[in-house]
Amino acid sequence: MKSLVSSQPQLISQMNERMVLRILRSNGPSSRAEVRRLTGVTAPTVSKAVASLLKSGMLEEFEVASTSRGRPAKKLRLARETAQVVALVIDSPTCTLISTGLDGTLREETRVEFKTPDTYQQLLEIVTDTIENIQSTRGVRTLGTGISLPGLFDYREGRSLLSPNVPITNGQSIGKDLAQCLGMECVVLQETDALCLAERHSVLAQDIDDFAMLDTSTGIGLGVLIEGRLFKGNNGLAGEIGHLPMVPDGVKCGCGRRGCLETIASDTAFVRMISERVGRRLDLPQILELVQSNQLDVSRELASVCNQLAFALVTAINLFNPQTLFIHSRLFDMDESFMDQLQERTAEQALACSFRDCRIQRARGSKLEGAVAGIVENLTDSRIRESNPHYVKVL
Repeated sequence: MKSLVSSQPQLISQMNERMVLRILRSNGPSSRAEVRRLTGVTAPTVSKAVASLLKSGMLEEFEVASTSRGRPAKKLRLARETAQVVALVIDSPTCTLISTGLDGTLREETRVEFKTPDTYQQLLEIVTDTIENIQSTRGVRTLGTGISLPGLFDYREGRSLLSPNVPITNGQSIGKDLAQCLGMECVVLQETDALCLAERHSVLAQDIDDFAMLDTSTGIGLGVLIEGRLFKGNNGLAGEIGHLPMVPDGVKCGCGRRGCLETIASDTAFVRMISERVGRRLDLPQILELVQSNQLDVSRELASVCNQLAFALVTAINLFNPQTLFIHSRLFDMDESFMDQLQERTAEQALACSFRDCRIQRARGSKLEGAVAGIVENLTDSRIRESNPHYVKVL
């Protein structure tokens, strides 16, 4: 991994800094000698990049106990004690906010969950107050905020176009608005893209350049990584298969139409089915508790969702031929055999050659982790954007 040849010395320096950040993110704490070996560049080049990153607050150096006599060895790591970022997941019926080090370690003591407000202004006020409180409590520098947002998000304009499940964000530019309120960098990722980033930064997908992510939690969205790049379409609206029309005159969807795929094949659809049958409103944790205590049988509803969800898997496999298809859903917790049932239904309908070469796995990353990865990626890439206005960010 060599630095690119360029006539711009500052750009070369920023590229080297980005390379050091990626090495430490992938390999964890490392000595300067280890960074030199992994990057393949000279000691002065590494020293210059490290010095700049230490000054910016993105790195910190710490001592580790030596196995032999002499001075303790020093290692570098992404800032964990001296700086932080904040992750915000906007969702329904609740939003979640937490701070982390740049290494992605979630600080559970800072986790705040709150009911999704009725107005956009209330959302801005709650988030701003909470982040400011975290800043004052922790007393460390906050470098930015990553935001996971549901619905259709126009990346070119930085604006939410339509969020069927969180309509208060429709037409709003929450990244720009929060940046103005907080005075820090804020980056927004559509929630399925956030899940792709979370998985990309995990052990499962670090070395996979072609995979798809099917998020069936609140609605249904599809994220696709092709040759290491996130496929976003013309303006970031690719992958909205949750709004494919499936049932004429079916359940009304948050998008305003009836019978969309996500009204019959998502976690939310499953919860609605169970709530209608038992005659009272339940949430997913309550249903899971009843299932685990043998007070509720959900096999009929699971089978119904499984049959419909298989259509989404078949669509992703036939259209994009991914190496791996990750599925983000809590329904796997309801029944250990749910994955086997889903794969069986998918095998019956998908192209045999495409299905055979596709590994189907439960996603392990979360939207919070994706929001963290998003802001860290953005901070990393900004090291180049500062020097090269023509730089285009890819995943």
